[in-house]
Amino acid sequence: MPTMETTANSNPTQAAEEIKVLANDAFKAHKYSQAIDLYGKAIELSGENAVYWANRAFAHTKLEEYGSAIQDATKAVEIDPRYSKGYYRRGAAYLAMGKFKDALKDFQQVKKISPNDPDATKKLRECEKAVMKLKFEEAIALPVTERRSIADSIDYHTIGTHPDSSLFSPQVAAVAVVLLAVLVVMMGTQAATVVATAAIASYLLFRRTWWGGYMGNIFTKSRALNLDVESQYTGARIEGDVVTLEFVKNMMEDFKARKCIHKRYAFQIVLQTRDMLRALPSLVDINVPNGKHFTVCGDVHGQFYDLMNIFELNGLPSDENPYLFNGDFVDRGSFSLEVILTLFAFKCMSPSAIHLARGNHESKSMNKIYGFEGEVKSKLNDTFVELFAEVFCCLPLAHVLNGKVFVVHGGLFSVDGVKLSDIRKIDRFCEPPEEGLMCELLWSDPQPQPGRGPSKRGVGLSFGGDVTKRFLQENNLDLVVRSHEVKDEGYEVDHDGKLITVFSAPNYCDQMGNKGAYIRFEAPDMKPKIVTFAAVPHPDVKPMAYANNFLRMFS
Repeated sequence: MPTMETTANSNPTQAAEEIKVLANDAFKAHKYSQAIDLYGKAIELSGENAVYWANRAFAHTKLEEYGSAIQDATKAVEIDPRYSKGYYRRGAAYLAMGKFKDALKDFQQVKKISPNDPDATKKLRECEKAVMKLKFEEAIALPVTERRSIADSIDYHTIGTHPDSSLFSPQVAAVAVVLLAVLVVMMGTQAATVVATAAIASYLLFRRTWWGGYMGNIFTKSRALNLDVESQYTGARIEGDVVTLEFVKNMMEDFKARKCIHKRYAFQIVLQTRDMLRALPSLVDINVPNGKHFTVCGDVHGQFYDLMNIFELNGLPSDENPYLFNGDFVDRGSFSLEVILTLFAFKCMSPSAIHLARGNHESKSMNKIYGFEGEVKSKLNDTFVELFAEVFCCLPLAHVLNGKVFVVHGGLFSVDGVKLSDIRKIDRFCEPPEEGLMCELLWSDPQPQPGRGPSKRGVGLSFGGDVTKRFLQENNLDLVVRSHEVKDEGYEVDHDGKLITVFSAPNYCDQMGNKGAYIRFEAPDMKPKIVTFAAVPHPDVKPMAYANNFLRMFS
């Protein structure tokens, strides 16, 4: 087994190969950051070896650093245009970013280079399906100005008394996809899209005409029938309109036992949370009274049983034990619905007991790829997919604790001079844009070197300690707390102690081996006390179980 010492006496090419072996071993042990560093050392010694670049791209992908993965894979194919793995790695990174059309080009190139490779053929077909589905969704999508709020059309009191609230049911969607596939074969993509769009438009017009009067009377908030939930339902129940601690406890026990709550109660929780979130500013100021404490948690990512462990260790949310969950509640973990309903239910129970910030995964594009959309469809229905997407747009973007601690999911900005007042003014009621303040709040990461650099994720930017220091000084703040990145110990302190990353999903995706962490602040000094914890067992449902099939193929 080579070591870094033995490579010192080797020629550069041989030394690079020996370091590559060490990097491969680190990769197999899920030590992806170490693998990236080692591949980098091999590249320094032999920079024209496409394999090293492609291997480092793969390690970047494992850390969700898709921008860096694309850069490395691009370098690999520049060195060797016939190296299929370079296109493969770049295509996988494009897929993970939701850039299906770019991914398709790379997998077509893989197929061209390796026409008899069954794996390449399979992945190309999945990518073609994804692009076809994307075109179909674009064809039937209403203009933004014509879209109506799904939440405004739902009265949870009437659940079970009317047709399914989704105008475009799963059955109709399935038939439409099959129809489009047949038309593509018979007529070609462009003609098929036109025909399918006309057919769907006719269906929606018919559906709207047929049910219009009925929905106007029954399916709106103007008329609350307050019907009872079926007697055979044995799960947790909300009495009236008030979510109580007793209900939340019963619901969590049901979730632990792999039981779902009634759709009426799920609607009630989500809709009541929406009403509260809509009333909040984009930057929320939180006051922690002297002698009291406050807990900040990072990404949970659908790891419900680890969330339960946090509450076991630190207590349930209450007015005396308040929490802030700093985004990325869902996706990847396969119990995301249980996580989000639990957090929302505590918010309904007591708005000051729990605060919620938006992460980059509280978005349609991420949920479509990384599992939340599929999970919600499986456990509830399509209507909830639309509803959650709408409510996620209501989540605040950042919080300030006692005027001193700035808490945000991602990070800071591409320009200096951003004031807290600028963040308060952000119109957040939309899907995250690909640039600007809102994008950077959700996506940016710290870097060890000063200044600013390109994002390793391909979205947002990287910012140094000098950027953090200026932002804190200009806004009279002491500390930045952010999440967004898995850390071996569950947290990391950077930028001379002025920035802390906290991540609360231990053994992320059942493979990273990291600890989780949360931070407790006590007023008036508001000094951070970091608590780490290990993962707990969960039912045998793998992460990404509900993710898109093409993404599971690369996981």
